[in-house]
Amino acid sequence: MKSILSPYINFKRNTREAMEFYKSVFGGELTVGTFKDFNVPQEAGDEDLVMHSQLEVANGITFMASDTPDRMEIVAGNNITLTLSGDNEVELTGYFNGLSAGGTITQPLVLANWGDTFGMLVDKFGITWLVNISAAKG
Repeated sequence: MKSILSPYINFKRNTREAMEFYKSVFGGELTVGTFKDFNVPQEAGDEDLVMHSQLEVANGITFMASDTPDRMEIVAGNNITLTLSGDNEVELTGYFNGLSAGGTITQPLVLANWGDTFGMLVDKFGITWLVNISAAKG
């Protein structure tokens, strides 16, 4: 089995909404379990927060996320940066466009100094994404 990078994102009480949005962009299978589902005691009102969610896409993209209870500090957006890279221009451009919905493009997809097409955005949940489309060989 090959190694896979699976980023994990922490949200403040909106993990389910965020992961459903990402599923709308990438497709795939989303599983979501609450603290109550895993029988993990929480403070009153936190039982239905997402303890663990995972989105698995057929092309190998996998990432996970959970809610951070109120008693724990979180600063959304600066705790993780996700990178999508490869040579499938149509697929990666589609992801870039989908993720930018409701967000902010900080660097449009353009030809970069190193010969690839590169862009950056912050999605509507405050997560920074880098997209690198490898140049055609030859």
